[in-house]
Parts: sequence; structure tokens; C-alpha cells
Amino acid sequence: MNIETLLMNADFLVSFPGLGIRDLPVSRVAFEIFGYAVYWYGLLIALAIIVCLSLSAKQASDYKLKSDDILDAFILIIPMMIIFARLYYVIFAWEYYSDNWRRIIDINHGGLAFYGGVIGGMLAIIIIAAVKKIEIGYLLDYLATYVPLGQAIGRWGNFFNQEAFGTNTRLPWGMYSNQTAAYLARIGGHEPASPVHPTFFYEFVGNLIIFMVLLRIRKKNVIPFRITLYYFLMYGFLRFFVEWIRTDPLYIAGTEIRVSMLLSAIMVVGSLILLAVLSKRRQRLEMAAALADDGTGQDGLNEQKQTEDAESIDSESENTRAFIPLDDYDEAYEVQDLEDTQTDDKETDGQGTEDQTTDDQETDDQENPEIRR
Repeated sequence: MNIETLLMNADFLVSFPGLGIRDLPVSRVAFEIFGYAVYWYGLLIALAIIVCLSLSAKQASDYKLKSDDILDAFILIIPMMIIFARLYYVIFAWEYYSDNWRRIIDINHGGLAFYGGVIGGMLAIIIIAAVKKIEIGYLLDYLATYVPLGQAIGRWGNFFNQEAFGTNTRLPWGMYSNQTAAYLARIGGHEPASPVHPTFFYEFVGNLIIFMVLLRIRKKNVIPFRITLYYFLMYGFLRFFVEWIRTDPLYIAGTEIRVSMLLSAIMVVGSLILLAVLSKRRQRLEMAAALADDGTGQDGLNEQKQTEDAESIDSESENTRAFIPLDDYDEAYEVQDLEDTQTDDKETDGQGTEDQTTDDQETDDQENPEIRR
């Protein structure tokens, strides 16, 4: 396919003036199968799911999980994420969809809210954990690690749709296209002919960093829900500032409050609080374990000391007197003198009995000389 054909079929001409890239042809359609158009947006979402499923199933055994359980989880997670992501978006953009209900099921032009997908995915994981009898926190932590990777891949769908971009910027990587110009001219308040923040790329880079950080944390994690909370913390921080500069935010009805900024702030604050609670709890458990170990060690020392004392006493001479408290010293000697007197009496009685027996024997011998012979 030559350049002229690409230009003719392109939906957008994208430029990055600061980088020297101009009029890059971009089409929303990746290819066609039997006359049916396959859009980049849907294709990248499918690719993100396949990559995350493959990695999580392959690494499951390393974390005492079964690949079949992961597969079953994805079978439920995928439809629930799409349904809730779309439902979330439609609710907060109801004015657009209320005029034509058919638009609700048309996702080729975008319209999937990430936070809605998170809600649906978490509900699916809770259901799977209950059915499979897997610890919810453990399964959540394991699968949460791959969420930012899937997001990073899927964000490129925004590029091919030329949507979800930011306000005007003079940074070198500022992006311009006929779509950005038309959109900014429609909403007003911006310079249509000037480049805009490529917020999709910010999220792409940020989510890759989050993914790598979570992989590192997971290797040594032993606290349930900790990885999930770290994901909420880091992504909430990233999304808060990205949402701040986007030009297509969803608002809470009747207010100027951006829904995603509010949820991001809640995620950051809530995650910090819960991580602090988990940290305090872990410190208490470690302290209790340390005290238990100290108690066991002291008992062992006491037993060893008692054994050594017993051996020392056994090795002493029988004539060595044991230690006696000063207050009981006189009483102890009285008892000892009494015992000595009784011993002497027994020896005297024994000697007298022996002498008497000897005399009687001699008398008998004299009276019966025949017996002696």
C-alpha cells in the first residue's frame, strides 16, 4: 500500500511539530475481514487481554495458583469489565446517549470508562474467589499486577481514535491533527491550530512504570491487599494529573467536578490510609512475634542455668554445707546438732549391742566346750 492510498484511507493526519513528524496518516480501522472493519481500538483491547491472560496464567504456578483458575477468572472478568466500563461512561454522558439508544452499544468510537471497568473486574474477581474458594486478597493482588500493563497497551487505542488528549502545550512532544483542531474549535476556550498534550502517551509510560513497580513489590509481598492498594495509589496519582489537563472529562451532573479526578483523589487518600493501617498491623504482629521469641529464649536460658546449678551441686563434696540464709543460720545449726547427736547415740547403741553379743558368745563357748570341738 503506497503513501497516496494511506493518505486517502486515513481518518486523521497527525503531526508532532516539535519532533519533526508531520502529517502521519492514522486510520481508526486496522483491517477488514469479509467486509467487516476491525478497529484499532477493539484490537488493542483484545491484545491487552491476551497479553495479560498469557502472562498471568504462565506465572500462576509460581504463586500457588492454577492456570485454569486464572482462565476461569478472565472468562468472567472480560465481559464484566466491558459492560461496567460502558455503563459507567454512558451514565456520566447521558445527555449524548439519551437521544439515540443505539449509540450505547457502539463502542468502536470509544466510550469505555476505565474506572467502570475496575468496578466490574473487581466484582468478577470476588465472585471467582468465592466460587473457587481462593483468598480474595491474594487473587486481587495477583491479578492487579497486570492491570497497568493492559492499560498501557489499550491507551494506544485513544491515539488511533485521536481522543482523550489534553489542553494546548508548547512541549516538544505536543500533538496536532485535524481531529484535535476540530474538537477544540467545537468546545471553545482553546487554540485549535496549536498542539495538545498527548495524554494517552503519558498514561502509557506511567502505567508501564507502575507495572514494573508492582512486579517488584509482588516478589516479597506477604500482606493481603497491599499490591492492590499500591496500584490504586500510583494510578490514582497518575490519573489525577492526567485528568486535570484532559479536554473531554466526565462531570458530576450539575457541577464542575470531574468524576475521574474525584475518584482518583479518593483512591490516593484511601490507599494511603489503608496502607498505613496494614503497616501498623504488621508492626504489631512482628513485635508480638519478637516478644514471643524473647520469652522462649529467656525460658531456655533459665532452664540451662538450672541444669548447670544442679550439676554444680552434684559435683560438690558431701561434706560441703549448702548455702543457708543468715536469718536461718542458728536454727539450721540446731537441727544439724540434733541430727549429729542422734547419729552418735545410734553408734553407741550399736557398739554396746555388739559388745554384749560378743560376751554372750564367749560364755556359751565356755559352758559348752563340746560344741566348740
